[in-house]
Parts: sequence; structure tokens; C-alpha cells
Amino acid sequence: MRAADEALIVIDVQNDFCPGGALAVAGGDGIVESINALMTEFQAVILTQDWHPEGHSSFASSHEGLEPFSVTTMPYGPQVLWPDHCLQGSQGAAFHQGLHTDPAQMVVRKGFNPAVDSYSAFFENDQTTPTGLEGYLHTRGIAKLTMVGLALDFCVNFSAVDGAKLGFAVSVDKNLCRAIDMDGSLEAALENMKRAGVQLNG
Repeated sequence: MRAADEALIVIDVQNDFCPGGALAVAGGDGIVESINALMTEFQAVILTQDWHPEGHSSFASSHEGLEPFSVTTMPYGPQVLWPDHCLQGSQGAAFHQGLHTDPAQMVVRKGFNPAVDSYSAFFENDQTTPTGLEGYLHTRGIAKLTMVGLALDFCVNFSAVDGAKLGFAVSVDKNLCRAIDMDGSLEAALENMKRAGVQLNG
């Protein structure tokens, strides 16, 4: 069992990010069993869940004439436009049926603000609006984070970098992540995490 000051953060292992989903990540369901096994090693387990209202500003369908995976500019900076995904209360937003959710002591829902997307478990994409996760971890005395899940080059990347910036010791188990890898996004994300001091394992 890991020390009490260590937590496992499982990022967005939801149906829409698994094969057959609206924003499927190749092999996204192939990590579920190993994540379940890893949960048993931690005294603290936290899940994150993409949780978008209909018509979210990050959806390509909300921007006339723009296609999914194109990039637009929001008030907070560049934003990839996605297919509609992880709609609140939908089957697509639900955790993968094979994922053990009972060990989770907290679920962080993100992306519920219709005007701002939220990749990171810590901040919305404006980089200033907190999710509350930082405070939760501090009050529990947690200083070390292991991150796994989907997708490595977006939500895992942003979560890991923000965690490191906030002073947590962050490691990412690449074997228990899968990536979208869009236009070199995976390589850029790995470099981004290394620069931030994130330990990359696997």
C-alpha cells in the first residue's frame, strides 16, 4: 500500500473516450483492468469526469461552418473544437462500465461551464478558475500524485502540468494512458510534461 500522502488520479475513463464513443481514443478501454488493479495500492483515489452541457462552446456544432478538430480562438486563447461528447447525464459521459468506481473518494466534474472548456483536473482552460481539487488534496495532506487515463496528450497532460506547477510531485504512468495524437500533440505533450518536472513512467 502506498503512503497516505499519495493519491491516484484517474482521468476521464468515460464511454465517449473509449472505442465506439463520440471522441474515441484508440485503445482507451484497454487500460481499464490495469487501472483497477492499481487502485488497490492507493489509500486515496480520485476520478475526473468530463461533464458538458448541450451546446458547449468547445463543440464544433456550436460554431457555424467549423469542423471538429479545427482550432478557434476563445477569450482565454486557442481552443480545439471537438465533436459533441460527454453530455451531462448521457451514457457517453458515464464511466466505462468496467472501471471500478467504488474505490473513488472524490469525483471531479469538469467542463460544465458552457463558456470555458476544462482539460485539467485543477483549472478550467482559462487557467484561473479552480476545480477545487487542489484544496481537497491539501486538506488531506496529499503531496504526491500518480495520474493515468485519457487522453495522455490533453487532459492527462494539462492535469499533470498544473499539478506540478502547484507544487505536487506528479508522475504519469504512460502504460495506463492512451493518446489522441493529433498533429503531433502527443510528442508536444510529453515535452511539456518533462519541462514541468512531471515524472514519466512506462
